[in-house]
Amino acid sequence: MQDIIPRLEMKIAVSGKGGVGKTMLASLLATILTQLGYSVLAIDADPNATLATALGFPHPERIAPISEMGDLIEERTGVRPGQAAPYFKLNPKVDDIPEKYWVEHNGVKLMVMGRLKKGGSGCYCPENALLEALIAHILLRRDEVVIIDMEAGVEHLGRATARAVDKMIIVVEPSKASIETAYRIRELAKDIGLENTAVVANKIRSEQDKNLLTSAMPDFEFLGFIPYDQSIIEAGLGNFPLINSSPEVISRVQDIAARLSIVKPGIIGKAIG
Repeated sequence: MQDIIPRLEMKIAVSGKGGVGKTMLASLLATILTQLGYSVLAIDADPNATLATALGFPHPERIAPISEMGDLIEERTGVRPGQAAPYFKLNPKVDDIPEKYWVEHNGVKLMVMGRLKKGGSGCYCPENALLEALIAHILLRRDEVVIIDMEAGVEHLGRATARAVDKMIIVVEPSKASIETAYRIRELAKDIGLENTAVVANKIRSEQDKNLLTSAMPDFEFLGFIPYDQSIIEAGLGNFPLINSSPEVISRVQDIAARLSIVKPGIIGKAIG
């Protein structure tokens, strides 16, 4: 019989160089914790949004990003995206948006944020105001597990909300570019007051790969090492949920969840084993 799991509030941001496996980690953590009975809200904040596919959502292409919901943005900020306007609401009402606009599959709730507008784009960016207010509300006000799949940076986080993140996980693979990106992400995180960062190593083929990363990143906390597994690649290519792909990878992510102090290893075994 599965142990009774208490309601838990924890905010996790997952970042890393493109292609290292951060969406894989975010999707597996979200699925595993949902299976354990936690309330999990997964946030896709990567412009190359693939978290819905990794989670096995049917027809992920039909999930509209919040940044593209013109009617909603106009209703909440007073300005429609793309329109030049000197004023719009910088603190729009957002507390009712998650329940209205998340989608749910196999117990995992998902919201796709979409791309933040960059400076110089010729837009006053009411969509940015909405997205930033929404992320702040989710991190500061919601009492559940929140897992944010981010691009290689901290664009969706601000100084006022960064400290609400309990752990920034940077996913790396055995490559110089990935290591350099990890250091850059950590510095960006520190700049906004996010100090609690750690690393998950992915695509590990040998002890040499593991040693390469630990020796190149001696000042990082390593939460775990995930082996390279072709079945993960094949699941992604076939749009299959990653939770059904590799038992070894799933086991390593379960260990990572335990190291985050979300659950005890024994509880994971009872619930999923």
